[in-house]
Formats: sequence, structure tokens, C-alpha cells
Amino acid sequence: MTTPISSPTIIAPSSASLADDGRARTYEVRTFGCQMNVHDSERLSGSLESAGYVRAIDGQEADVVVINTCAVRDNAAGKLYGTLGHLKSRKDRHEGMQIAVGGCLAQMDKEAVLDKAPWVDVVFGTHNMGSLPSLLERARHNGEAELEILESLEVFPSTLPTKRDSVYSGWVSISVGCNNTCTFCIVPSLRGKEKDRRPGDILNEIRLLVDDGAIEVTLLGQNVNSYGVEFGDRQAFSKLLRAAGEIEGLERIRFTSPHPAAFTDDVIDAMAETGAVMPQLHMPLQSGSDRILRSMRRSYRSDRFLGILDRVRARMPHAAISTDIIVGFPGETDADFEDTMRVVEQARFASAFTFQYSVREGTPAATMPDQVPKHVVQERYDRLIALQERISLEENQKQLGREVEVLVSMGEGKKDATTHRLTGRAEDNRLVHFEVPDGGAAPRPGDVVTVTITHAAPFHLLADMADDAALRIRRTRAGDAWDRTQAESCAIPAAPDAGATRPVSLGLPTLRIGV
Repeated sequence: MTTPISSPTIIAPSSASLADDGRARTYEVRTFGCQMNVHDSERLSGSLESAGYVRAIDGQEADVVVINTCAVRDNAAGKLYGTLGHLKSRKDRHEGMQIAVGGCLAQMDKEAVLDKAPWVDVVFGTHNMGSLPSLLERARHNGEAELEILESLEVFPSTLPTKRDSVYSGWVSISVGCNNTCTFCIVPSLRGKEKDRRPGDILNEIRLLVDDGAIEVTLLGQNVNSYGVEFGDRQAFSKLLRAAGEIEGLERIRFTSPHPAAFTDDVIDAMAETGAVMPQLHMPLQSGSDRILRSMRRSYRSDRFLGILDRVRARMPHAAISTDIIVGFPGETDADFEDTMRVVEQARFASAFTFQYSVREGTPAATMPDQVPKHVVQERYDRLIALQERISLEENQKQLGREVEVLVSMGEGKKDATTHRLTGRAEDNRLVHFEVPDGGAAPRPGDVVTVTITHAAPFHLLADMADDAALRIRRTRAGDAWDRTQAESCAIPAAPDAGATRPVSLGLPTLRIGV
């Protein structure tokens, strides 16, 4: 078994990053799919900028468009090829434009991408993201498409240069791949068997992120609580949580996603006893029917799942728990669906990501008998959505009158400008829109405000201020880092809704000496 390279990857300047007139060519990365893809896109952006490309400004037609695809989300192929069809007309009128397709769907479709969209210049997979600049250069030089798909991981993506989207919060991958065999999931065949990073490498990345200004990190893996399987430590994840919690300056730790079958009490204890670990848990249920769980090859049953939630809440009474649920898995009967409704009612999820089952070629479920008719799936889906919205509202209403600390974010409040509010996440990850009094000081992204919840809706909370009350703001190192990025990009410091140019780090976040 080969071990992926874990030392920093150097991306050399590329001649293809310059246009014929000598200017730097611009790029745009479009991300479809999960948090892992979002983090991968930060690596793709960092690799391109290390090679000499510059990010296109909003509204500008980029010289290079990279699509980082997903093969799990519904209608992934339709979304990709629809986007490529739209980009063809742009490429026809934009001389020298290049289109690259990477990620899970590229890993799965391989040559089919070029067969269906021959105007694509580069196709690369999940195991060779760092090859993108060289593939673009070869395609431009040779005047023909470049296809490179590796069947195993050679370099940990975390070693690649990074262009992080947020100054106050960062993703940190602890593993790649998955050893589970869920019958509905294509991920193991696209990302390979689980490969774990060494704890010291992970903690070093977190420390450097914190030195760079971040006060929140989210640990990422296809199954985070199986972390350590490669080096034989079944309690490695709980130890990692505790060790990360000792890093000075790190205020918030989150992780996604665990697997119920491997979720053990040592992890619950670490969550409860580590102050920086937030009272929030995303625990995928998928189905409340034990029969369907067996068919999915999910190695737990509904009673065990509910028992985990009970133990988490016993140690962390205010924990907000979210989940994933699939409706209409092959063979799902009315009785199976009622089991799901029952478990959802008992679980009292703060929120749920609900999906209608859709066939994924290459998965065992794709060829199972008794595929559920679309109209039946839709009816069940609508009922589940209505149930979960009611529960989410009831759980949010329990927050009324509570004082919460909110980490101010950027871009999550779509109506902030018109409502004169700003937005952030409470410790339990609930979305909070809070009022900023006229004439009062405004917090920066990365600052923390203390507010009282005054209104609840299914998907958010409001915190409006009493007359003449002042907003309680704790200025943080993350807010200071935001100010620095504004100054570096010649923007106006302390403008919460302004864009910022982030530095590229070489495999790990930039360490600013003397700041």
C-alpha cells in the first residue's frame, strides 16, 4: 500500500498563465457539491495563482473556467453538461478561453466528458488536482484536449497551495477516501480507500491557520470518526479533537461528517470536555427503517442511532443535531417511510438535508429491483419536508430569549443590506441575523457579537435590539486579519460586505511573522 506524499507541493510558474499581450490570464472556479469539493476548490485556486493566473473579478469573463464536479448530488451530470453547453457559446467568442473539468464526475466519466463536450480543454480527476496548471499549459501548447485520470492518490490535496475563501474560518482535511460500501454511494470508487493524514500534520495546519487569523476550523473527512484506521488507533479522532482544543487562539472546532456505526463514547466525551468543540453535530441517518438501512449497507440500526443522540444530549444539552435523509430508496415501502417519519419525530433534528433517491450508475442500488415511482417519492418527500420544518421551527422557538455568541460571517445574509442586519453563526451553528443599531459600531467578519434571540423561523433566528441598546462586540484576531486583507487589496478596512483578496499559501496557511 503506497502512502500519499505529505510534504508541500511546489507549483511552478506556467507560461500558459500569460496572454499573448503579456497580461496575466484570469480564472474562475465553479464548485458543485459538498464541503469537500469547496475545500478542493480552494486548492485548485491556490494552484492556479501559484502558476501565475489571477482570479477574475465579478462580472468579468474569465480566460480559464474550472468546474469542480460532484457525482453524489442529484442531477450532477445534467448540471455539468448544461453548464458546459452554456460555456461553449462564450468560448466561441472569447479567443484563447480554456475550460477544465475536474472532481468526482470527471473521475467517473473520464473520456465521456470529451465525447459529450469536445470543446473542453482539460479533464482531471480527484487524485491529481495539482496537475491542473500543467495540463492547461499542455493543452494550450498542443492545441488539443488533455485527459489525466489517476486511479489512486499520490499527493495529499492538503499539500497543495491554497487560496482560502475565508479569513476567519477554514477547512482542514484529516483524511480522504472512504472504506464503507453504502449501496447508494459512488464516493469510494471515485476517491478511493481511506487515507489518513498524520496527526502532527493536521495540528500544524490548524496552528498555522490560527496564526493567519482564523478562530474557527472544520475538520473534514468522508467519515471523520474512522480517522486512525490506517495507523491502528481507534481513538485517534477523539485524541485529535482534544489536541486541537489545546491550540491557543482557536475558539471553535467543528467536524463533518461522522458515521453512526463508528461513533463511540470517547468522541462524545471529547466533544463535551473540549471547550472549543462546538455544541453541534451532523449525524447522517439516511433512513429510519432498519430494513432499508440493511439494504443500504449502513451498519447501524435506528435504535443505535437514537441512542447516540441521547448520549450526546446528555453530555451537551444544547447541542443542535442535523442529518441527511434519503427518500425513496429502492424497495422502500409505506411502512419503511413511516419508520423514517417516526425516527425524525423522535430525533428532533435542528435541520435536515433531505434528498430524493436518484440512480447513480456504478452503485449497487442502481440495479436493485423495486425502484420507487417518482410520484410516490415526491409525496413522501413533501411529507418529510413538512415534518422537519415543523420540528426545526419548534426547536428554534426554544432559542427565544437566549443569549448567544455569534461569529460574524460574510455573504450568508442575502437580505442584510435591505434589513440593516448582519449575519453569523451561533456556537450551535444556527444562522442568526442580528440588528446593528443606527450610528453604532459595526462588527467585522470574524468578530463575535453577543445578542439575544427575539424571533424564530425554521431556517434562521433573528436578534433585534431594544431601543437605545448597544451591540456587544468582541473584536477578535480574525477581525484584525480581515482588516489586513482589506488593506492588502486596497479596499476600505472594516467594510463587512466588501470582497477581499486572500494570500496564497504553499500547502499550508501563510505564517505572518511579527503580526
